Amino acid sequence: LWWAHSPPTRIPRPPPAATGSGPVGPCGCRAYAPPAERKRFYQNVSISQGEGGFEINLDHRKLKTPQAKLFTVPSEALAIAVATEWDSQKDTIKFYTMHLTTLCNTALDNPTQRNKTQLIRAAVKFLDTDTVCYRVEEPPALAELQKNEWDPVVAWAEKRYNVTIGSSTSILGPNIPASTKETFVTHLASYNMWALQGIEFVITQLKSLILSMSLIDRHITVEKAVLLSRLEEEYQIRRWGNVEWAHDYDLCELRARTAAGTLFVHLCSESSTVKHKLLQD
Repeated sequence: LWWAHSPPTRIPRPPPAATGSGPVGPCGCRAYAPPAERKRFYQNVSISQGEGGFEINLDHRKLKTPQAKLFTVPSEALAIAVATEWDSQKDTIKFYTMHLTTLCNTALDNPTQRNKTQLIRAAVKFLDTDTVCYRVEEPPALAELQKNEWDPVVAWAEKRYNVTIGSSTSILGPNIPASTKETFVTHLASYNMWALQGIEFVITQLKSLILSMSLIDRHITVEKAVLLSRLEEEYQIRRWGNVEWAHDYDLCELRARTAAGTLFVHLCSESSTVKHKLLQD
């Protein structure tokens, strides 16, 4: 994903050294790494409606994407959520906390140049390595925990989408039927490109298409989805103890990213607008 780092006017691309250590996208292109914190350069944040959608204003300047495109989002609710991220920054701008802004930049710039079909196929590919489908046989306590916690979610997904998923203790994972994958392809095709960017983001956080769709369909909460995605880690923590502050930090970060991605999907699928909403009283 690309990271938002908008100066007052145009956003310059970072030098090659700044991007060389960033994550690699599916096309082999490197995405922007999170930039350093920057001193807040604006006083007020507002939104306005333009020809292409809703825009974010930092004082009297228009927010731009890393590729210097006008930052325009499809719904007023999403614009308000992004503006709130910018307005909540204090003396310094912590870009790594602005997940909605990052997702919007990714949707607008599409740095990996993927089309809708490619996004859907990438999401469905996670079924082959889905977290909740891989089970252990030892220790028995963990195997029992996985069965008790993961089986109900898998059963819900099988009933909800009328598919067969199953689970496996083999290192090769379960044998997911082609018909199951095609059903998910058809279902995901009902989402627009923006929402699909958010869905893929959630899937990469949870390492699970099943947990992600359960969350987006409001079958489980963010807290539950994150807990289920970290089931083995939480088991080990309860058994061997917690590393001071580190596990709690990772948990909070994962919850924040997952919640932001889920909200992004819902706001990108929302057609109604928010009337007379003010960022500040």
